Amino acid sequence: MQTNIIEAYQQTMQGQQAQAILRQCVHCGFCQATCPTYQVLGDELDSPRGRIYLIKNLLEGKDITEKSRTHLDRCLSCRNCETTCPSGVQYGHLLDIGRNIIEEKINRSAFQMTVRFLLKKGLPHKLFKPLVAMGRILKPLLAGKLQKKIIPRRPVGVIPRREQTRKVFLLAGCVQPALLPSIDAATIRVLDAVGVQALIAPNSACCGALRFHLDDQPAALRDMRRNIDAWWPMVESGQVQALVMNASGCGAMVREYGYYLQHDALYADKARRISALSCDLAEYLSNFSEALAAKLKPAAPLKAVFHPPCTLQHWQQLRGVTEKLLTQCGVECLPFNETHLCCGAAGTYSLLQPAIADVLRERKLSHLTAAQPQMILSANIGCLIHLQEGTTIPVLHWIEWLDERLNPKI
Repeated sequence: MQTNIIEAYQQTMQGQQAQAILRQCVHCGFCQATCPTYQVLGDELDSPRGRIYLIKNLLEGKDITEKSRTHLDRCLSCRNCETTCPSGVQYGHLLDIGRNIIEEKINRSAFQMTVRFLLKKGLPHKLFKPLVAMGRILKPLLAGKLQKKIIPRRPVGVIPRREQTRKVFLLAGCVQPALLPSIDAATIRVLDAVGVQALIAPNSACCGALRFHLDDQPAALRDMRRNIDAWWPMVESGQVQALVMNASGCGAMVREYGYYLQHDALYADKARRISALSCDLAEYLSNFSEALAAKLKPAAPLKAVFHPPCTLQHWQQLRGVTEKLLTQCGVECLPFNETHLCCGAAGTYSLLQPAIADVLRERKLSHLTAAQPQMILSANIGCLIHLQEGTTIPVLHWIEWLDERLNPKI
């Protein structure tokens, strides 16, 4: 694609990155076939190809309008289009640039600014956990949409404290520990069962994805640097062998720390090292699949569907890894249609764009439930909460199921 980017952007790092990405696009339209918002809305400007042209217009000095922002806001950042694209266009990074330009140039409405402020400040805050506890008590009084977001608390159980030779870091996180601490507890127990000690650095917290995708990129970069500082002493000394991510959204973001901080003189090298050490939980446990399978209680195979989050299959390109591990551990992973398509959760998207998110959830659930599973398994808290809103079939993180199958005597 030919570009004529104005001088004001040519001199910036973002402008140069955008130009390189734009010139990869050949306008083939393959991305439209797998874009969730285009599937729902049928509007060219709500497809990757259309949004690429909108961003190109911004960089070439054309008017920056609220209409352009609306189309960029509607993108789920699922990166399905990147999996489909034959030219390797890094659409996700281009979208980040376009959103950042619009955010700097025109103000949002007072309502939008308030909602986004509450989300980006409230969800990662230490007070979110007590607020969730209060929300569970007051749940009958809350609006229907909020009621469904506050899912019942699951037992945390006993967390092992024994010292192991092999050590890994877990992300302290933000939403997951508040809503479903059972996921981290299950992760720690399963890792302990194969001789790995999971640590959580005291000063680590949100991975940065939440603020980044709410268009507060400076705050997100601060989140990234804070986490790197928290992890670095044990990473540098070799005491920790990996950063194991049990939320695929967080894992996708941490794997891109090296990209987002590549021009930061103080953090670029550290960020690259951190990204290289980051791995998905299933990816890591695959190294212990035989030992793990030997420790599980005998049981009939579970007939389940595994919903692969977009951040797992499209961002991290880890397709089939979790399914293979689950099969080795006694799950009959049932096939279903449109495995590639987003469920509509996409971080805070289901709160900001509920109409589109609900259509995508119902479309996804129609395929998942057609397989007649006993259980729906996933790898990202946002997906499993969003899916559970629309079905009575239990939706769990796969590590929770695996934890339940472990023999507690071993």
